[in-house]
Amino acid sequence: MSEDGLTIVYTGKGKGKTTAALGIALRAVGYGKKICMIQFIKGSWHYGEMHSSKRLEPEFEIIAIGRGFVGIIDDTTPKEEHKNIAKEAIKISIEKIQSGKYDIVILDEINYAINLDLVKVEDVLNLIKSKPPGLDLVLTGNYAKDEIIELADLVTEMKEVKHPFQRGIKAKKGIDF
Repeated sequence: MSEDGLTIVYTGKGKGKTTAALGIALRAVGYGKKICMIQFIKGSWHYGEMHSSKRLEPEFEIIAIGRGFVGIIDDTTPKEEHKNIAKEAIKISIEKIQSGKYDIVILDEINYAINLDLVKVEDVLNLIKSKPPGLDLVLTGNYAKDEIIELADLVTEMKEVKHPFQRGIKAKKGIDF
């Protein structure tokens, strides 16, 4: 079995990117691995994983640094503040990746942060290239850039075929958040 760390990307407009990353975390905790998930966008919203992750401590740690989805109806945070928060998230990501404390680091919604021009793609490419050889790195979010896809070992694109929202069904606790 190879001990080389993988770079894994979950992208696409379909649901399930963060959920897939959380599945990796759940599986890895079962083997005693240490995981850190850094959430670039979702920080100010309430998500079930914020509570359930505490049950997986000390193996699993979530750092929710974002201030919620950028540019949607109820977003009152100035874009510059979103950018500053994203820069801080990159800094924390580099520290966690280089710390040697983790087997897996998940950068949740980082592809979306790049697409929103909160994070520079060059910074993320450098982060991927500088990861320790044994570390598995997971990047989630739609709009993954071609350069990131090229560097990745595994890329899965989630495709929406049907969604309950199309029938007026709102997001559901435990399923969507």
